[in-house]
Amino acid sequence: MSERLRSPELRAPNLGTANLAMRLQRMTEQLPVLVETSLQIAWDFLDRTGGIADPQETAEFLLANIRTQVLQGERRKLALSNRAINAFRQRSHLQLVS
Repeated sequence: MSERLRSPELRAPNLGTANLAMRLQRMTEQLPVLVETSLQIAWDFLDRTGGIADPQETAEFLLANIRTQVLQGERRKLALSNRAINAFRQRSHLQLVS
């Protein structure tokens, strides 16, 4: 093993398994906050890009999509919002084509 890796002063502090639970706690949000934040991100993006024709329908679609993803285990807010936006756009595109 190299001298660099053995030297305690060169190792990152507090990266042991004892602190893992504490680090993970800081990374997770309560589910209602996660859903609300993801919904707001998706809404703001669609609003800025002119993608909202019917606000009630858009809100219901985004919320249902995000809720489904959360129930499937997704917890990353940007992944939730981006997937909801993509699903909304695909749905809107399919309605225009039909």
